[in-house]
Formats: sequence, C-alpha cells, structure tokens
Amino acid sequence: MTLTELRYIVTLAQEQHFGHAAERCHVSQPTLSVGVKKLEEELGVMIFERSKSAVRVTPIGERIVSQAQKVLEEALTIRELASAGKNQTSTPLKVGAIYTIGPYLFPHLVPQLHRVAPEMPLYIEENFTHVLRDKLRNGELDAIIVALPFSEPDILTRPLYDEPFSLLVPASHPWAKRDKVDLQELDDDKLLLLGEGHCFRDQVLEACPTIRKGEEQHRHTTVESSSLETIRHMVASGIGMTVLPMSAADDRYYSSDLLVTKAFTPPAPYRTVAVAWRASFPRPKAVELLSDSIRLCSVRTPTKAAE
Repeated sequence: MTLTELRYIVTLAQEQHFGHAAERCHVSQPTLSVGVKKLEEELGVMIFERSKSAVRVTPIGERIVSQAQKVLEEALTIRELASAGKNQTSTPLKVGAIYTIGPYLFPHLVPQLHRVAPEMPLYIEENFTHVLRDKLRNGELDAIIVALPFSEPDILTRPLYDEPFSLLVPASHPWAKRDKVDLQELDDDKLLLLGEGHCFRDQVLEACPTIRKGEEQHRHTTVESSSLETIRHMVASGIGMTVLPMSAADDRYYSSDLLVTKAFTPPAPYRTVAVAWRASFPRPKAVELLSDSIRLCSVRTPTKAAE
C-alpha cells in the first residue's frame, strides 16, 4: 500500500471516472487502473463497482476512501511542516477563488501581496465553491476565497469584508434615471442570472424573494449565463438587467450612455467574503499576509469580524 495508490482511490472516488481521475493525478488511465486494482487485491475487497457507464464506490470502499483521505492529509502536513520550518513565505501559495470574486480581486491582490511578500508568488485558480472545497481538503490548494456561509470540518474561515450588490441596467431603461432602486420591484422579466452551480446566483435569489417567486412561475423568462462578464455584455446590448457584486459593477468596457449602475435602497443586499484554510496548514503567517493584503486592496467595508 502506497500514498500514490491512496491518492488514486481518493481521486477516483471524487471523479467517478477513470479518465478524469488519471488526468488529475497526472498519470495515464492504465497506470491509475493498475494501481487501484493492485490496492483492491492487496486489501481483498472491491473498493469500486465498475460498469461501462459508471464507476461507483462500494459501501466498504466509502470507509476506505475516507480513511485514505485522512492519511493523505496527514502525509501532506508532514511535508508542509518541513517546508514551513524554513520560511513560511519563501514558497508559492496556492490560492483559489470563486468565479465571481477572482477576476475582480486578483488584479489588486497580486501586486499588493508582491509588495509585502515578494518571495511568495501565487498559484491561482478560479472555480465553483464545491470544487475549491475538495481541492482545499486534499491539499491541491492552500487557501480559498469564498462567500459565506462556508462550513467544513477541520477548515478555518475568516470573514474579510462585506460586499453590497448593485443593479446594472441599460442606459435606455426607465430605472436608469433613478437614484436608487427598491429590491421589491425586481422580478425575473428580462433578468440575467448566472447558471446553476454559482453561489452568487443562489445569493441573489435568496436576497430577492420576488425574483425567486418569478423564477418558479416564469422560469423561461430568466436568461442565464456562465459568467458575469458575458452578462455585462448582454445588458449593454439591451437584452435585460442584472444584479452584480459591487466589485464587478465598476465598468471598464462601456460608457454611461450604454450601461448604468444603480444602488439598492437600504437595507441593500450584500455578501460576506471570507478566506478559508485547513486547520492543520503549517503556514499561518502566509494566510495572515494573504488576509491582510485582501483587506488592503479591497475598497469594500470590512466586517466587524475582520476588524
């Protein structure tokens, strides 16, 4: 039994696909298949149920995979302890962020962090919350930037700032002449939202009950997209309006004769952005520098918890 074989079964359990698991492990599919089969033969049990269309974890396999995950985390901690004993900021920091935060935060965060920790470059990834959670747990990422609520065993979180939501409308829309827009006036008529899987979509629906009701009754009138930037272009073309986090509302592409950003009447909806990391991560100074840099480069109002 080797750590490599344990990593194979943990990754295969997550992906439920030999090809995808092999790609994540940076090996060929036959190599991963042989490694998994070898471990099953050594243990004398079937960890996976295989068919032409799917790979499923067996009941005993679930317990084995869970224990294997713990072993890998402990092995990673050993390596990180040795590295941290030298210099906590002398090696790259692997940071992930959700899609609706990363593109707007990283252009400010990278230069700020480079000023205070020039020997600690960032490996950056943007993804969905659930993917970042898995990569944080298995050590592929050191810290992730997400929106609360975020709760995971053995994971620490630190709120960093509150970010209000704004309304983006075409300049030709009647609301473009208003100072503020009442949240209760929103419905899903020509409203552009992110697609399923984006936590910001869920936050908008939670904050705007009239949208949620409209979505249930008139789902076909709501346009969905894969990114905030694609939505911005559609709003500029006049197809509808959208709700954005404040960091994404500062338009860099279109003049005010095409797009107008409007604040909501108080109390405006908002999200709390936080950093999360493993409790066992042995580079607390690196996380501290990351957190401080995010606060310094952010123009939002810090939460009380972050002060």
